[in-house]
Amino acid sequence: MTIGPLIRRLTTHPWLALAFRLYIGGLFIHASMYKINYVGEFAGTIASYQLAPYALVNFMAVTMPWLELICGLMLVVGFRTKASASILGALMVLFTVAIVINLYWDAPIGCGCFKTIEDPISWKTVVRDLIWLAMIVHVFLFDRSLQVDRLLFQPLEEMET
Repeated sequence: MTIGPLIRRLTTHPWLALAFRLYIGGLFIHASMYKINYVGEFAGTIASYQLAPYALVNFMAVTMPWLELICGLMLVVGFRTKASASILGALMVLFTVAIVINLYWDAPIGCGCFKTIEDPISWKTVVRDLIWLAMIVHVFLFDRSLQVDRLLFQPLEEMET
């Protein structure tokens, strides 16, 4: 076997997608906890990016962590993985773009990813987020193993026979 097909088989293997799914799900669950418990500080972090209208900052600070928590739990359990990976992927793109804009502006702000203070943004943050985004895309494309969806919902062709 040549190296190309072997790499393709390894990178598209459903067990790798399962590992990524559990990692990303746990990551977003962990990230949401601090934000849920310290919503005021998280609102301050969102405001410091100076990208969202001020009227929406509190709404975003309250809803975004819960969305992260719910989608993270859905990934860990394997329920509606494509939908939750899509939502988390969109959030990751949003976060990465916001960080890049503020790096361009040379704004000395905290990331707000896990704790709202003492986590300054940098190009390392962007690289880390892009790696996580690649993992989310991999989950979206290749995750086929150990999903609750397979137990709860049968494909239509199986229901007809």
